[in-house]
Amino acid sequence: MDDVKIKFGNKVKVLRLEKGISQEKLAELADLDRTYIPGIEAGKRNVSIVVVEKIAAAFNISISKLFMDI
Repeated sequence: MDDVKIKFGNKVKVLRLEKGISQEKLAELADLDRTYIPGIEAGKRNVSIVVVEKIAAAFNISISKLFMDI
């Protein structure tokens, strides 16, 4: 069973690539430090619900959609 942090990071990366945006651009859209997104995508960050909400908003999707298929 994969760690939920890895699954979440993979989902963020897939959505980011589908949108055609860089990690830096996603960080900007989510109002996060530019070094934070690579850690999330690598499954190394234990992301707070506040950060989850910011990422969902940056993708213009619901939090539930962000967790779909995880």
